[in-house]
Formats: sequence, structure tokens, C-alpha cells
Amino acid sequence: MSLAVAPLARRGAVLTPVLPVVAVLALLALPLDPSGEGGPGPADAMSGFLVLFCVIRLVRDRRRPLPRTAAVVLGLPVLGLAVAALGAYSPEAGVTGMGRYLQIFVLVPAAVLLLIRGLGDFRLLAWSFVALAGWQGAVGVHQYVTRTGASFQGEQIRAVGTFGPQDVMGMATVVGLGLVCAFALALGRTSVRERAVALACALALLLPLALSFSRGAWIATAVTCTVQLILAGLRRALKVAAAVVAAGVVLVGGLGVGTALLEERIESITQVADAPDQSVADRYTMWAAATDMWREHSLTGVGLKGFPEYRDTYASLTLSSGSDTDGAGAAYRRQPLLSPHSMYLLVLSEQGLLGLTAFAGSWLTLLVCALRATVRARASGPHGLGCGLVACGLLVWQLTDFAYADIGGPSTVLAAVALGMVAWWALAGNGKAQAAPAVPVRANAPESVTRCP
Repeated sequence: MSLAVAPLARRGAVLTPVLPVVAVLALLALPLDPSGEGGPGPADAMSGFLVLFCVIRLVRDRRRPLPRTAAVVLGLPVLGLAVAALGAYSPEAGVTGMGRYLQIFVLVPAAVLLLIRGLGDFRLLAWSFVALAGWQGAVGVHQYVTRTGASFQGEQIRAVGTFGPQDVMGMATVVGLGLVCAFALALGRTSVRERAVALACALALLLPLALSFSRGAWIATAVTCTVQLILAGLRRALKVAAAVVAAGVVLVGGLGVGTALLEERIESITQVADAPDQSVADRYTMWAAATDMWREHSLTGVGLKGFPEYRDTYASLTLSSGSDTDGAGAAYRRQPLLSPHSMYLLVLSEQGLLGLTAFAGSWLTLLVCALRATVRARASGPHGLGCGLVACGLLVWQLTDFAYADIGGPSTVLAAVALGMVAWWALAGNGKAQAAPAVPVRANAPESVTRCP
């Protein structure tokens, strides 16, 4: 009897470390309060428990917290954050701002890195991203069909999933990252059945991504999938590209997804310089304000949470008072523009060159190490390539999206989980990590138990 139960015990224990990470993603599927302000949600609270859970495991198992390289790479932003927190306009702003940055870019990624024990755990998290994207995408498509979504050009058709208009980019982020994970798994070298399911998921997620009307998510997804195709190899890239083009033709031509609003939104991508709409004009104005803040506070910036305080001093009169949000169960609200909508410019304006250099150094190191590990996995055999493409895809998508988006809202915790997965692959996994023994075996344990199939 004990021999029969042992494999089940080991299998359950192997999954246990990453279950809190899966729980973080699962909580993002819950609907948010329509009257909320779009701040931290249940998933953020769960991410705090995730860090505590990881600390308890480290103390119990007496393990070294992080590999030296991982500690340096993930800890790089702390220097700029500490200096910017000291320069904040108020102690409260410095503490809350530093706490948020540490959560998203240091603590949660480090916890995810430590809890992943092998390629199996990594793939579980990748499929969790796909499942979350499928749920949010289904809700978004329903909103578009029934006209119960967020307001977009006078019609309540914008797919926002369960995030509501207060986090209008939430569903687009979830679906974009889920599509990237599914696409990577389809390009891997696992079983034909798993690759077929992954490709079907990726193609299905194209529809809600389109209905999010998020130009930034479209661009980030297109760039990322192109990089993944190049990493997967030319022959496979051509086959998958043909399937994606065929699916696009069916969606736009056969199913009539290409509505006038969608076509107009696509065309507007090429008109951001010649004839920008109000949202793009506001973004340009805030980018200019962030740049001016940096010019006058070059080394350390204006301090954490300082952009809203200094915005009106540096922004021109063309900046509107805010953006309109409505629909998806929420009342009309005018949301103030409190960030430059560019992560790089946000860090540059609030943390200066010191902060941006630290963040850029951390992210570029992760990218280079992840790419090298993926190339090695492709050359060494069938195992690990899909995971490498997932890691590279998550990071490329996030770095591309950071050019015209920044942290904020409940969906931000996704970036923390994604960075943790990338860090594991780039700095700890390298396509070679195997699951650690789940159940410690005593020295005097019967040999037959340790070899039980």
C-alpha cells in the first residue's frame, strides 16, 4: 500500500510549490468591483502570501535564498529605488512606491524563481497563462457580441474581460501574454497533440485580442511572435506563419470580424505622427513632460510617485484633464492621467539615469541569458525548447509593451509572475533543471521505496 501511495505523494509534492503562483493567476479571473479605483486586487494580496510561502520554505529547508547571479540581476533595481524613495515628495509616497516596485520587479519574481523546480512546473505555469487568457478572452468576446463591454467611440463594445473600464488594458495584457505562451508551446517539440492544442488556443485568442482595440497589445504580440518564429527555426516558422495568416483571413474575411471600428483602429497605428487622436496626443504631451522632468533631475529623478505631482508644471496646455471610462457595469468616470504611459519614461522621470540604468541592466541581462539558453535548448534536443520560447516571449512582450505602457492596476501582477518565469529559465533552469526530490528519503529508508515506479 505504501508503495502505491508513494508516487502520488511525490507527484502532489512536486506540484505544491508552484500552486500559490497558479492561485495568483486564478484570482485574476475574478470580476472586479465596478466602482473600484483600479488599484491592487486579490491577486496582489495572493502575491504577498506567495512571497511569505517562499520564505517559509527556505527557512524550513535551510536553502540558500537565491543563486548569486540571480540575486545580483533581480536586485539591481533596488539601488535606484532606494535613492528615488529618499527623494520622494513625501515619506508615504516613497514607502508605497518602493513597496510596489519591489513587489513587481524583485520579491514576486524571486519567489517564482525559487518555487519552480523543473520544466514540468514551468509548463504548468505557461498553460495557466493560456487558461487565464482563454477565460478572459471568452468574457471579452461575449461583451463585444452583447454590447456590454467598455465604451469605445460611443459604443459599449470594447472587450475588457472581468477587469472593467478602470483597467482597460487588463484583458489585452492577459490575452496577449496567453497567446504568446500558447504560440511558444505550439512551436515546441512536445507531442503532436499538445502542440495542436496549443496552436488552436493561440488562434482562438486572436479574436479577443483584436476586440480589445488595444494597439499596444497588437504591436507587442506581433513583435513577440516574430521573435519566437525566428528562434524556433525557419522551416517551422514558415509553417506556423502560414497557419496564422490563414486564420487571420478567416477571422477578418469569413467571419466579418473586421468591422469599421477595428479597421479604423488598425489604420490609426500608422497615423500616430501625422494625425494622432486625443489619446495619442495626450501620451505625447506626457512623454514630453517626463523628458523635461528628467532633464532637470538627471541623476535621481523627481522621486517615487512624483510624476503626478510635477506633471502640470512640465506638461503643455494641450494635455486633457483625463480619459473617459464607461460601460462594462461601471458608471461614467473621468480618470486623471497620472503616469506618462511608458515604463521607461516613468522610471527615467522618477528615478533618473540611476534607476533606468539599473532596470535596463537587469532586463537586458535576463533577455540575453534567456536567448542563449533557448538557443542551447534548440540545439541539444527536444526538451526545453517550448519553455525557452515561452520565457523569451514573455520578456519580449513585456519590454515592447513598456514602450507605451507602465505598471498600474490588478493586471500588473502578471508582469511579476512573467519575470519570475523568465528569471528561472535564464538564470536557474537553462533548459537542464530537473524536478528536485519531492519527498526527502532517509538514509535508512528501504531501497525498494526509493525506486518505486
